[in-house]
Amino acid sequence: MRFLALPVLLVLVAVLTGCGAAGTGQAPASAMTGQEHTPYQLSDTALTDTEGEPFSLATDADKPLTLVFYGYTSCPDECPLVMSSLTAALTRLDDADRDKVEVVFVTTDPARDSQKVLRKYLDRYDEDFIGLTGDMKDVVTLAESMRLYMGEADRLPSGGYDLGVHDTHVSAVSQGQASVVWSMNTSPKQFADDIHRLLTQK
Repeated sequence: MRFLALPVLLVLVAVLTGCGAAGTGQAPASAMTGQEHTPYQLSDTALTDTEGEPFSLATDADKPLTLVFYGYTSCPDECPLVMSSLTAALTRLDDADRDKVEVVFVTTDPARDSQKVLRKYLDRYDEDFIGLTGDMKDVVTLAESMRLYMGEADRLPSGGYDLGVHDTHVSAVSQGQASVVWSMNTSPKQFADDIHRLLTQK
């Protein structure tokens, strides 16, 4: 990803797509669209949720399955596509499955994505979605533990930043570990089918 004035390049191995990357150790999961990989232990770094409270993915994501996506509210294309797919996927689940799933959106543009901005953005999709913001170094630390890519943003003549190149994968987190990743091209049905399979394994 390209981010605000922070020259960080995490190790990229295995899966590269048009504008993103995921981590190592991936292998196709039987009958699943998502790819299972060696579980990555999440950093216990705490960010701040839209209520102003500290939130650690490693310890506070306590539902059986948490879907995590890194993006930013002013993203023009990939982020809305992924968020819309996740929202539609959840409507395909029965109530029992839906109650076991949490969606967390971690901003990659914390300088502009305040708690208020994040809440307004996420409410367009689902009022239960959790938004996280915080210091960029903490966002990087968390992403690094999930083997996600971050890079440096390009400053534009207009004074803004070019954040167009970024990781578009969704990660599955359970019990403080990330173990499955999906590409941005995953359909709502594919997400829903995989979520159900993962929940039945727990």
